[in-house]
Amino acid sequence: MPPPLRCLLLAFVVVLSGFPRLAHPFTALESDQIARFQEYLRIRTAHPSPDYAGASAFLLHYAASLGLHTTTLHFTPCKTKPLLLLTWRGSDPSLPSVLLNSHMDSVPAEPEHWAHPPFAAHRDPTTGRIYARGAQDDKCLPVQYLEAIRGLQAAGFAPARTIHISLVPDEEIGGADGFDKFARSEEFRALNIGFMLDEGQASPTDVFRVFYADRLVWRLVVKAAGAPGHGSRMFDGAAVDNLMDCVETIAGFRDAQFRMVKSGEKGPGEVVSVNPVYMKAGIPSPTGFVMNMQPSEAEVGFDLRLPPTEDIEQIKRRVEEEWAPSHKNLTYELVQKGPATDVSGRPVSTATNASNPWWLTFEKAIASAGGELSKPEILSSTTDSRFARQLGIPALGFSPMTRTPILLHDHNEFLEDRVFLRGIQVYEHVIRALSSFQG
Repeated sequence: MPPPLRCLLLAFVVVLSGFPRLAHPFTALESDQIARFQEYLRIRTAHPSPDYAGASAFLLHYAASLGLHTTTLHFTPCKTKPLLLLTWRGSDPSLPSVLLNSHMDSVPAEPEHWAHPPFAAHRDPTTGRIYARGAQDDKCLPVQYLEAIRGLQAAGFAPARTIHISLVPDEEIGGADGFDKFARSEEFRALNIGFMLDEGQASPTDVFRVFYADRLVWRLVVKAAGAPGHGSRMFDGAAVDNLMDCVETIAGFRDAQFRMVKSGEKGPGEVVSVNPVYMKAGIPSPTGFVMNMQPSEAEVGFDLRLPPTEDIEQIKRRVEEEWAPSHKNLTYELVQKGPATDVSGRPVSTATNASNPWWLTFEKAIASAGGELSKPEILSSTTDSRFARQLGIPALGFSPMTRTPILLHDHNEFLEDRVFLRGIQVYEHVIRALSSFQG
């Protein structure tokens, strides 16, 4: 190729590289669906002051436009934490219903660390990424649920089972005033729930992730006592010295668990995690701490998470005999958040095999949508689905996001527009299958 022509071609390539990638245009419906997602994301429901009133107004109007029955429940005296229940009635009310859950609240965001304002729902025209707090966790879900129902209605589909959508407050701060109280209410029992879907996590690969259990949440606080002494002295039995023995022993256990995750032998939710979250020691002074005196007390706190299949008694023995033995002047407090078994005495989990017909129905629905499921996992953190599982209700965690980095609670949380739209199509298959299941 002659040099002038080569230069001209290179210049043309450079000019083209500055333009956004060409993309298949969205339909009017798809554009509206993306716009509704962005509108919901712009409602600031981040703690510590979530705008539940704004979110409720948006979602109730949205549901009413589809002809769904709406109910607003309150489980606090101040009535500032509404729980919304949206219902698409089925043709056979004798069948147990299906519950689709999502939480309205989100964690805080630090705008200075974001490429775009976290509540602007900015959509990058080149990548299609929609940046916003809650884009993945989990404001995409209610819009996908409702748009899937819109699609099914347009196709003339009528569910046999009733479909309920619960939109709950306070999941990000434990759910005490949200799904926890809802699950123990007469209103919940009246719904006759047979199966529940809740949030999952994004998948960086081409396959969808699905979760059949959450890890159990425990809190461990260890306190050490010992004789005080001059900072220059070396002696046995100092409080901080005793506490460091505890920390080092637990660190060895943690390393062994973490090695199994890093090697791929186990998933993050299949191991016991024990992470230090605070430490208190030292004698305060006007300028900080007294540096020439060893204190007589010290304390450390751990976040402890256990798979529901873990031997609980063995962990308790480990704490008492190895991590905080009394002969080292160590005392401990072990706080268990929630039960370790369901109402039937079984592990708080949902079967993902042929013994659970709901699982088989869900699995077939994903396949019919052209998707593939990864090996079912235990979620390393917790979701509202644990409250349903504690009652013996089968529940799965699922968010239809593939080829997406896991960014929940992270800076620059985003969801790509085409991934969001595909999720609507997936839920059309899932809702159709679950609501038609006659078993």
